[in-house]
Amino acid sequence: MFKLKTKEQIKIIREGGRILAEVLKILTREVKPGITTNYLENLARKLLKERNAEGSFLNYHPSFLDQPYPAVLCTCVNEEIVHAIPSGRVLQEGDILSLDFGVKYQGLMTDAAVTVPVGQISPQAEKLIKVTRESLELAMKEVVIGNRLGDLGFVIQNWIESNGFQVVDGLCGHGVGIDVHEEPNVLNSGKRGTGMKLVEGMVIAIEPMAAIGSTKIKLGKDGFGYQTLDGSLSAHFEHTIAITKDGPWILTEL
Repeated sequence: MFKLKTKEQIKIIREGGRILAEVLKILTREVKPGITTNYLENLARKLLKERNAEGSFLNYHPSFLDQPYPAVLCTCVNEEIVHAIPSGRVLQEGDILSLDFGVKYQGLMTDAAVTVPVGQISPQAEKLIKVTRESLELAMKEVVIGNRLGDLGFVIQNWIESNGFQVVDGLCGHGVGIDVHEEPNVLNSGKRGTGMKLVEGMVIAIEPMAAIGSTKIKLGKDGFGYQTLDGSLSAHFEHTIAITKDGPWILTEL
């Protein structure tokens, strides 16, 4: 059963979401050829400490992981989609980097992700990033009381596929707030008028993930991250959104 949030809880989640957005903005400005993803991890930890917040991913141990996640960031390069661990990998000109970040503030959770270019990137990579971001923006407009989760999945899938890309199989958004991952699953595909109804007090993380090539995925060598089966580029965007009587409230933007 999903966990409805009170107005007071949503306000706290919003405070944590603002911290998340501040830190993520700083991190994206630091992305350039020659840095390592470990550099971004260490910077994120420093920025969180300065803001009296914690990384909600650090030591997170859901049933689908063999061991706790060891970082505050997920740093996915090129064919990596989600959950890859920061490392000594040096970013190269032309790479694309997805930063997935969760914040725990006053006991409550937020979650967001962006994909950014590393220096100059190919036109195809630029389009992939743009289309994936736009699919999230379209889905967020559907977050109103009475709509259904299938409406969100439909607009994500339709926009991504109509622009020549593919929705990644087996990965999706989720409820968030009390825990890092809660019910319901928020799929990136679907049919209008199907799925759970959106009601006031729900807080969900919508996170479209798109690939240039195959929809299939495989587990990476680090044992945490997933990547495209054919090695094609992937992009990922995410926001935490509350369903209110006044419409969607994006909790992870400045």
